[in-house]
Amino acid sequence: MFGIKFVKFEPGFYIFKYKGGKITKEGEGLSFYYFAPTTSLVAVPIGSIDVPFIFNESTQDFQEISVQGQITYRISDPKKISQLLNYTLNNATYGYLYDDPNKLSPRLINLVQVVTKNQVKRLTLKEALGSSENLVNQILKDVSQDKMVLALGVEILGASILAVKPNPETAKALEAETRETILRESDQAIFLRRNSAVEKERAIKENELNTEIAIENKNREIKEKQMESEKLVQLRTQELEESDLKFRIEQEEKNKALIALQTVNQKQTSDAKAYAIASVMKAYQGVDPNILQTLASVGMDPNKMIALAFQGIAGKADKIGQLNITPDLLNNLLKPNEETH
Repeated sequence: MFGIKFVKFEPGFYIFKYKGGKITKEGEGLSFYYFAPTTSLVAVPIGSIDVPFIFNESTQDFQEISVQGQITYRISDPKKISQLLNYTLNNATYGYLYDDPNKLSPRLINLVQVVTKNQVKRLTLKEALGSSENLVNQILKDVSQDKMVLALGVEILGASILAVKPNPETAKALEAETRETILRESDQAIFLRRNSAVEKERAIKENELNTEIAIENKNREIKEKQMESEKLVQLRTQELEESDLKFRIEQEEKNKALIALQTVNQKQTSDAKAYAIASVMKAYQGVDPNILQTLASVGMDPNKMIALAFQGIAGKADKIGQLNITPDLLNNLLKPNEETH
């Protein structure tokens, strides 16, 4: 009514109320009455704004790639930007009178594209495809320090690269190359695995051979020890046999000496007996045999005397006419012998 209006702004907008070319009220989320014909309202959004982007750039090796990402910013100094860009509102619709607020995001995107182009053109295709993190860091650094951004009072809150992609044909070529690389790596892995299996099998065989060799060596050592033991036993047996033979030889030598001594003694005894007999025979030389026989019969056993009698009879048998020997006589002669037995 009569040009007086009431306006209420939500938080997230910094409001400047101009009257007569001067700021009469400013702040965030204000609400007030104002006289429309003489008052201008400026509303600067101070919340964070996400701006997506996608660029087609060429790498150092002349390969085309697309860089897709997003930048987030906010207006940290509303007064600065309101002096460079027109954020005046239409008092009737409360929309912006000019297109300046829509120019901020494209300006920032242009800066991001310049930074991205400068980075990508230094990289090869493969390097660019893996440069997302480096691109993000470079965008944040260069855009935040840009003079225009600082003059506008804009703060860069963050940046992200969602994808770095080659064109479809290049992507297929890279896929084929990568696939071949993977297949080669797979073949290499299979080769290494088989080679490892062969090496392990060879190691097992070597272990088995070494074990067999060790067993053979041990058996040889055992046989050598047994042979040495047998040799020692044989040597000991031989020593014992030699010692026994030596002892027996010594005994035989002693026996030989003893026999020789006994022979000498027997010879001396025989000589002594012969001398005694010779002396006796010399004493009886010239004596009548009958007298000697009579002397010999003294104290003789009766049986022997009878035997001598029969011997005498037999010696003179040619002179005896008849001799009768009865059984009774023989029994009487034999009884003493039976009794003695």
